[in-house]
Amino acid sequence: MTYRLQNIYSVIADDRRRALIDCLAEGERTAGELASRFDISRPAVAKHLRILEENGLVTITNVGRTRVHRLNAAPLREVHDWVQKYGPFWDDRLENLKQAVEAGVKARKRED
Repeated sequence: MTYRLQNIYSVIADDRRRALIDCLAEGERTAGELASRFDISRPAVAKHLRILEENGLVTITNVGRTRVHRLNAAPLREVHDWVQKYGPFWDDRLENLKQAVEAGVKARKRED
């Protein structure tokens, strides 16, 4: 696991930062627009946005006197790729669970 990937995990471990990422996935927003969606102070939102920016998940563009925040989801690709490796594991587990449940249902039907 790369140092950068460890940083991304650390960044997305915070539920408010994940919520900010979700909001920005819907479209670009100003800090004020983002802050209005949360029950935390504007400085707290600004702190989370700064952390997202420092780790490459948010870009900021100046439009006149307004700073517009935009999601850069590219760093999340590494997370996706790493988690994706475990898909077959979960598929196998779910298939085993499905078979066990179906076997139990068939056994109960035979008992009735």
